Amino acid sequence: MSVLINGKELADKLQEQTKREVRELEKQKIRPGLVVLIVGDNPASQIYVKNKSLAAERIGIYSKEQHYSADITEDELIKEIQIFNQNDDFHGILVQLPLPEHINADRVLLEINPIKDVDGFHPMNLGRLLAGVPHTIPCTPYGIMKMFEAYNIDLTGKRAVILGRSNIVGKPMGILMLAKDATVTYAHSKTENLIEVCREADILVVAIGQGHFVTKEFIKPGAVVIDVGMNRNESGKLIGDVKFDEVEPLTSYITPVPRGVGPMTITMLMQQTVEACRRQKFGE
Repeated sequence: MSVLINGKELADKLQEQTKREVRELEKQKIRPGLVVLIVGDNPASQIYVKNKSLAAERIGIYSKEQHYSADITEDELIKEIQIFNQNDDFHGILVQLPLPEHINADRVLLEINPIKDVDGFHPMNLGRLLAGVPHTIPCTPYGIMKMFEAYNIDLTGKRAVILGRSNIVGKPMGILMLAKDATVTYAHSKTENLIEVCREADILVVAIGQGHFVTKEFIKPGAVVIDVGMNRNESGKLIGDVKFDEVEPLTSYITPVPRGVGPMTITMLMQQTVEACRRQKFGE
């Protein structure tokens, strides 16, 4: 019988723990601060940012949304980042992706002070992760690792397939699982015999960005399936990359969409904002 991994329930527990940590800092007249820079009016980005702001409010983190028009230049956006790099009220800086096509996201992310990079996307933080000495970790993979821990899913010796190769999810996900002694394969849209490769997975993490892409043919019976997808179908309903109703009976553990990976991503962002605050205040 498949076990549903309840990301929302786990996120609520972890956020309560983070809230207690914020209260301890407040006793020392310190309040963690997070600024989110938003360019344009992407509807999905607006939803994500709203959820982040609500989580920050619940936990007690000072959160600010800084909105810019879609025609802001790359240099102008970088100047804004540099201002917040110098602002001691904000311990975390997050640039909401995606950015308009005329802005080079890699160059923009490079300008964030690595110690304030609570998303874990700065090359220095990705390099530390690859070297096995992580500082700040991309929030979605970090949240998934917390799920494995909470549900006692042992990765040792397991064959893990990561379907997706982005710097945000796929690549860091594989590195984290490798560090826990999984045998990791990266797969993507150009992988030959993709279904067969996925069907070898004891643990399948799906972050390919296509609604209901993964069907029962992809699944090894008893596999753990983690669905990172956030898509809208024709009627506007939120769906994952995995065709849940068809896949769920074959799995040992599976995440739903919504209430799966998404709440954990936001939770790890909050936690890393508090950790960044501590580092900047106490040198931890």
